[in-house]
Amino acid sequence: KMAALADLVAAALIERDTSGDVLWTWSYPSVSQQQREVFTRKSQLAGEPANITPFVYGQWHRQWYYIKTTQVQDGDPLPKVTHYSLVIVSKDFNPEKYETFSRILCKAYSRTGSPAAMLQFYLAVVTRGSCQSEENGTFLVKEFDPRKAYAAGSVKALVQRFGVETILIYTAVLIKKKLAVYHPHLDGLLETVRAFPAFVWHRQNWNILYPNIDLVEQELEDLRSSGHYIAGFTDPMVESRTDLYDIFVNLSDGEISVAAHAKESMAMGKIHKDIAMAMVQCAEDDGMENQQVIKEIALKTKELLNKVKSLATPAEEGGKPLITLDALRERKMAPANENFLFSLAAAEGLAEL
Repeated sequence: KMAALADLVAAALIERDTSGDVLWTWSYPSVSQQQREVFTRKSQLAGEPANITPFVYGQWHRQWYYIKTTQVQDGDPLPKVTHYSLVIVSKDFNPEKYETFSRILCKAYSRTGSPAAMLQFYLAVVTRGSCQSEENGTFLVKEFDPRKAYAAGSVKALVQRFGVETILIYTAVLIKKKLAVYHPHLDGLLETVRAFPAFVWHRQNWNILYPNIDLVEQELEDLRSSGHYIAGFTDPMVESRTDLYDIFVNLSDGEISVAAHAKESMAMGKIHKDIAMAMVQCAEDDGMENQQVIKEIALKTKELLNKVKSLATPAEEGGKPLITLDALRERKMAPANENFLFSLAAAEGLAEL
């Protein structure tokens, strides 16, 4: 039996007509009013058509949305429509998988002008994990490994860009801080920000990624409920919103800044310096692929975690050994290192809080 795609939640269609109005024309099984507002904004259909990013994605209310926007061609059986956006809602992060799937659904819609043609493919994938289309061959869910999607963003390019400063990104993700990442163009933002969670490969947690956030309360409220996150923005105003971040990464000018309230917890010590130098060395090695760089950083993290575990105080009656601040202080380390190791222990559930 093929692997069915249990991750699919919904599909929907938004259209822009010849008079520039944007309408919801179809959804399956259903899409809430709030989702409609968010997805319509993300589709960019109401704006200048020339500026639409053809494929965008993001996370909202613990679900991923993928939006593919297509310009209607002469001869397509969609006489009053100039552009349409197909929205797919799912539980998993895998842009390549859903872009491929979206392309099949969009071709079916452009060819037939009927959502029923899309629904047929959608249901085939939900039930069988695959669908066959004349133009695009067979789409197989199992060909899209989530780990491949996780490693598709270039950590190597980020380290090359930010040099030793990359340690600020690494540390912030590792100790579960809030990161705001800015890039003026959405496609550039999506391509880059997806790599950030890969700095902490052992967690393989892309649910902390909110790659496409607008400064509207509806989205910020959802972001805040996440506790810690990596959030991408195309609005430069985000830099002044220090309530939203501990560190701010400006991808357009290559600057990283730490918010005043986070300076102490982000203080850098010798441990950080060693890891920073190791990362830069990897990134400068032409023979090293991105995946190898991710792996090397993961090994450094593992060494760190082993160090943290070795500092734990044995628990009574077979409980989990935990790290106490007092036990760390007895080691008489530099404050930055002590602080960092305790924050890391807390982030990994190894600290007595």
